[in-house]
Amino acid sequence: MDRRNFAFDRVNFILLAAGMVVVIIGFLLMSGPGSTETVFNPDVFSARRIKVAPLVSLVGFLFMVYAIVRRPIDKHNNDKDLTNQPTPHSNDLD
Repeated sequence: MDRRNFAFDRVNFILLAAGMVVVIIGFLLMSGPGSTETVFNPDVFSARRIKVAPLVSLVGFLFMVYAIVRRPIDKHNNDKDLTNQPTPHSNDLD
């Protein structure tokens, strides 16, 4: 199997997984007990749930976008591979 045909390399998948973990952490930070009709819980409006958790989730989503957009680095040859390209022959130019 030719690895050059894959859109992602191993680093892309690792970055995607790390971004997903950060997003999950952000959602876990948002969770907690809620208020009911009879009891008001002031923790609903805490800084952790209103400011920190959405920011952590946003960073995770941006990290995942970067992992998708990131182009894998060709380790074998950064320039065009001229050895595998066909050469023009004199009879092809007629």
